[in-house]
Amino acid sequence: MEEGSHTVVSKHSTVTGADALREDLRSYLVVIRAGEPIARHAIGAQPLTVGRDPARDVVISDVKVSRLHLQVAMLGGEVVLEDLGSSNGTFMDGRRLFGPTVLPANYWVQLGSHLLKHERRSHREVERELELQRDLEKARVYVQSLLPAPVTDGDVRVDWFHCPSAALGGDAFSYGPLDQDHLFAYLVDVSGHGVEAAMHTVSVLNVMRQHALPGVDFREPSQVLEGLNGVFPMEEHGGLFFTLWYGVYSRAQRRIRYSCAGHHPGFLFERGKPARGLRTRGPMIGAVPGQRYACADAPVPPGSLLYLFSDGAFEVTTPDGRMLGLDDFLMLLGGREAGTSGEAERIYKAVKERTRPGPLDDDFSVLAVSFD
Repeated sequence: MEEGSHTVVSKHSTVTGADALREDLRSYLVVIRAGEPIARHAIGAQPLTVGRDPARDVVISDVKVSRLHLQVAMLGGEVVLEDLGSSNGTFMDGRRLFGPTVLPANYWVQLGSHLLKHERRSHREVERELELQRDLEKARVYVQSLLPAPVTDGDVRVDWFHCPSAALGGDAFSYGPLDQDHLFAYLVDVSGHGVEAAMHTVSVLNVMRQHALPGVDFREPSQVLEGLNGVFPMEEHGGLFFTLWYGVYSRAQRRIRYSCAGHHPGFLFERGKPARGLRTRGPMIGAVPGQRYACADAPVPPGSLLYLFSDGAFEVTTPDGRMLGLDDFLMLLGGREAGTSGEAERIYKAVKERTRPGPLDDDFSVLAVSFD
């Protein structure tokens, strides 16, 4: 047999990798809440008991689920489910179940606000998925550890909320002083999802945090973008690129200078005036070698609010399948509670109320910057 082949040959049979996977198929009971799997249990001859009681094999914290609700077991090669006299019932295709019922592969039953699905998967595939989820969680924790703390006092305050998607995207941000007069703020969004995108984000954050762009004045946004573009060409970084909004605020001049690399505008809200989109035209970082970036500036009167956010905050889907957009999201900004602590999280909750169940498809990041 050639090295690396997935075929084992004997004088009696040929077993391919696909055959081995089929032979390794097992039945699992998957617990689904709000459209997302939250637990997976192998099904065997020994019945799995399901209910609200902590003593059950599968514990579901739901007031509409009985303490001992049902049991599931493998009988004669079939997954058989039996409701054990629950108060609120178990339903398949809208019908309440009475007596033992076969649960075919990829079918599900409902109890309370939860679903139980019969899933057929190979043990190796399940183990690989668990390993990936562990890696994603480590990457998620690491990225979040690099985000700065909110600023709750002073003449410039920052409130933010960040919620990674289930697949973990490439959102990150930072802000802080450059000197006594100048403050910076930026938001980066790396293409793709998963550990690779997260680690690329970490690389960008570290370069920015250490000011590791030779010859770049970090008070000049266009220089920062051009420096990053030189350090992170996509062909040298697995095809990954990123969008960026970078701004510098001068306390003395009460003006903000900013540059964009493929990113949508930041929005400045002034009292009694329509929101102003702060944006310059330019491609994402890493896409065009030697790209020059434009810079612009805007006044920041007392009482102004600046919002920076990722596209995952507004490119969301409603329960009826309609895609919301930037204009829908802007309606949630600059309201009566604008500039107060917890505003960014309230914006997130308002978005979630409009979207289909389950986690968002992309990372959600919002910064609300208040200027006295």
